[in-house]
Amino acid sequence: MRKFYAILLATLVALSIAACGGKSKERPLPAGSVVVALGDSITQGAGASEQSAWPANLARLSGWRVINAGVSGDTSAQALTRLPVLLREYKPALVIVSIGGNDFLRRQPSSATRANIAAILRTVKESGSRAVLIGVPKPTVSAALGIFSDHELYEELAKEHGVPLLSGAWGDVMKQSRLMSDQIHPNATGYAEFAASLEKFLRKQGFLR
Repeated sequence: MRKFYAILLATLVALSIAACGGKSKERPLPAGSVVVALGDSITQGAGASEQSAWPANLARLSGWRVINAGVSGDTSAQALTRLPVLLREYKPALVIVSIGGNDFLRRQPSSATRANIAAILRTVKESGSRAVLIGVPKPTVSAALGIFSDHELYEELAKEHGVPLLSGAWGDVMKQSRLMSDQIHPNATGYAEFAASLEKFLRKQGFLR
């Protein structure tokens, strides 16, 4: 009987954790909060106007002040180098990290990319800010056929550093030619759809009420 109650209690605890998603919700950021979007050309908005880029769309959806810190051509190492100045200048409440695509295209070692993004997440946390990581698809033969999957390093880093990960969102855009301005960069509609997916994710995580 004692064993039965122990099993029952363990089951109830497991069900309770599952119902809560296994993670506590993030504290919401009020309107006007400063958020930095750290990335490369698909954060900058290549293929559309700056006002059509996903940071601008997210600002309109959230009411936050979203700083577009995307630089075309940037690698994870370059983004890491720029980060301390951005943190000092803007003192963001949240940094959304979407970087790594140029590393993959230039065939840089994934270990180096992983180390750079890990350093980005640590630097953000040490500044007192919070971070959200966005998965970036890896270039594969399947990607050339329109089947995209994020590089596995993003899931590993999210678990290691305890940060929320939005996975698959860029791939969902890139597989639809109507949303793309070229093979790599979305058009204005593609950026809007990505921003909508990101806003939904941030709301689910608790960053938005």
